[in-house]
Amino acid sequence: MRGADSIRVVADDAVTMDKIVSLCKRRGFVFPSSEIYGGLGSSYDYGHYGVLLKNNVKGRWWRSMLQERDDIVALDSAIIQHPRTWLASGHLAGFTDPLVDCRTCKLRFRADHIDQSACGRKPSKHPGETPDCDLTEARDFNLMFETTVGPVKEEGSTVYLRPETAQGIFLNFKNYLQFSRKKPPFGIAQIGKSFRNEITPGNFIFRTREFEQMEMEYFVPPDEAQRWFEHWLDQRLNWYLDLGIRPDHLRLRAHDADELSHYSSGTSDVEYLFPIGWSELEGIANRGNFDLTQHAEYSGQKLEYVDTATKERYVPHVIEPAAGADRAMLAFLVDAYDEDEIGGEPRTVLRLHPVLAPVKVAVLPLVRKDGQPELAHEVYRTLRDHVQAEYDEGGAIGRRYRRQDEIGTPWAVTIDHQSLEDRTVTLRDRDSLEQIRIAIDELGEEVERRLREPWTSPKLNA
Repeated sequence: MRGADSIRVVADDAVTMDKIVSLCKRRGFVFPSSEIYGGLGSSYDYGHYGVLLKNNVKGRWWRSMLQERDDIVALDSAIIQHPRTWLASGHLAGFTDPLVDCRTCKLRFRADHIDQSACGRKPSKHPGETPDCDLTEARDFNLMFETTVGPVKEEGSTVYLRPETAQGIFLNFKNYLQFSRKKPPFGIAQIGKSFRNEITPGNFIFRTREFEQMEMEYFVPPDEAQRWFEHWLDQRLNWYLDLGIRPDHLRLRAHDADELSHYSSGTSDVEYLFPIGWSELEGIANRGNFDLTQHAEYSGQKLEYVDTATKERYVPHVIEPAAGADRAMLAFLVDAYDEDEIGGEPRTVLRLHPVLAPVKVAVLPLVRKDGQPELAHEVYRTLRDHVQAEYDEGGAIGRRYRRQDEIGTPWAVTIDHQSLEDRTVTLRDRDSLEQIRIAIDELGEEVERRLREPWTSPKLNA
């Protein structure tokens, strides 16, 4: 176990899941889906700032995979794939959770998560702990969403919404060998929606039935698999650290033998200390050659690499870092959440890494008259050519600062009377609250310079 392996950490921050949920709705990050109809369990819509934040998370992932390396290529595969895909992968036969029903409250629970579930009639108890509980025997429940292809349901072909993005990568392995001129070791990466009919989803956007994955399959010569597995363990742990996650809230936990999939020779999870406890953000697995071998058998196609120089022929082994975009976004929100006081008044602030912040800079005229809004609009139009910017002239300046603090905006530009005289503005820092005067013509370059600077969470020094 790495990261916080030798540190006993108690999640004693000001943050709670209730505060995160409240902030997300209040400030337009995440809303319950279909809310006007009473909502749909564990289904969420991303609002304006949620879209910007999650896109930034995904953008940094793509950057780490494509822009900072030359051995990985991109893919966007179909959500609905040939049904034999799931026969070959084992999902039709083995992608199940143990399900129990309570005949009394009519609720369903995962049998292996009973100790984490609440009784339908007495939430302070677990299912089965009250005399009224009447639980069925556990039975297997397949997690894949089933649908049909064709104009008439009864005559259509049964297909499934993909439960993971990985299989689309394996189906395209042969195509990528032919067009990309890559040879092992190389990777294929993609981001996309996956769907799992979870028995007990929950904890906000941490576990939902519709979610977005960031997965990469790295194809390697068999005798190099362990070395590349270790490489990706370090790479993926450092990705979160580089984006500001506090080291004592992050760890790398190796799976015990009884946790491993039958095809895996090693799997480790990157875990974050949420208010609900240590939970998985990402899994890194040494999958062997199971997937390519299975798809070769079921499709009748050869899925192997042939070295044209040596004539060596082999089925590559696969190292898979598989992350959740929604879970990563939630971890960044939780880690950034902070509360302090300014002038005796409480402040809620998201101390997000500036590269992740939905808005990089806010432009605020001090008053809505005397030509200040006009100059502020000019500044705003200039800045948005450089970064994601926002203009706000509604309410007292202090309240506007607080609004921007709550969505994690790292810098705010204030236009005042002096700005009209000498074309300088005030640039305010979210974390230090330092304010400096700077020429309007220098603003864009200054914000871009700050974005390039190394950054660590101010909460580390709290």
